[in-house]
Amino acid sequence: MQYLADRMNCIDASGIRKVFALAAKLKNPYNLSIGQPDYDVDTVVKDVAIQSIQQGFNSYTQTWGIEELRDGVAAYYDKKFGVTPKNVMITSGVSGGLFLSLLATVNPGDEVLFADPYFVMYPHLVRLLGGVPKPIKTYPGDGIPESDAFKLRADALEAAITEKSKILIVNAPSNPTGVTMNREELQTIAEVAKKHNLLVITDEIYESLQYDEAPATLVGMYDKVILLNGFSKNVGMTGWRVGYAAGPEEIIQAMNTLQQYTFVCAPSFAQKAAVEALKVDMSEKIDNYRRKRDLAYDLLKEFTEVTKPGGAFYIFPKAPGGNGDVFVPRAIENNVLIIPGSVFSDEKTHMRISFAAPDETIKQGIEILRGLAG
Repeated sequence: MQYLADRMNCIDASGIRKVFALAAKLKNPYNLSIGQPDYDVDTVVKDVAIQSIQQGFNSYTQTWGIEELRDGVAAYYDKKFGVTPKNVMITSGVSGGLFLSLLATVNPGDEVLFADPYFVMYPHLVRLLGGVPKPIKTYPGDGIPESDAFKLRADALEAAITEKSKILIVNAPSNPTGVTMNREELQTIAEVAKKHNLLVITDEIYESLQYDEAPATLVGMYDKVILLNGFSKNVGMTGWRVGYAAGPEEIIQAMNTLQQYTFVCAPSFAQKAAVEALKVDMSEKIDNYRRKRDLAYDLLKEFTEVTKPGGAFYIFPKAPGGNGDVFVPRAIENNVLIIPGSVFSDEKTHMRISFAAPDETIKQGIEILRGLAG
């Protein structure tokens, strides 16, 4: 008897985990692969978590989360963007929210569109649910100017839509490219989505880490938008597993029902701490990462093609030789831990570098990459 479900044939182990396995024997590598901030949770946020635990706030919360945090999320978006998300629920991280939103909406055969390069979970979760992932190429070249590199454009979205297209996922700032989209660019995407009655999932986990333009949101541009955001990237609460979702009432209610039978609720004490995390001043962290971004970009552009990212803490240069699957193992053999672009893309020409690392690690690691480039 075969015990594994057929759906397991639709996915495989994360390519990032494969890279980590390859690097397991390295001693003190120059680690430029990390997908989390290199700063710790602020002390004031830790204190609230500790106090909540000590005061006995350790039981289940209501499935949709504590009211104080849901109201805090709405107030945060109102203050920052001038829009108020509707029907806020608290999720177990943005990954939990992404899974619930797709589980609630994807039927077998439904097409789910997103930019290529993409966050690694998108195609795998869609396939797991019987949907059809439809990446939209955004690499510069083939008519895409460098100024639009890695950005989802309205004309490319329009060209990709078919009668089976149901959902669009937008991720800006982006993992893995760090590319951002301003309000005008997002508005053009919203107009195409509205024209074709697409449901839009906007993954805004990196919205607080933007370096050049004012942060923008798809919330309020279209009435069929599901917002996903959380606390892993802005305040470093990666292991605390707290995120949030908001959007059309029918869909959020369905996600809440599904959460009852899956995650149950986000961690109670972490929800309390997240209320305080919404108030954290990010300006010093943003300034520091802008400087690290500039450092990585200036070093990389000297020996390879690279687009300057406007947000997050990733940069996505072209791999020397044009094949990241070949170049990245060589880098790992030389004690530099990076991720091949094919983990995040149908293409294999690039590689992802994280600059969420000490300056010296960035300098030394990229200097080794330069040497390998020849």
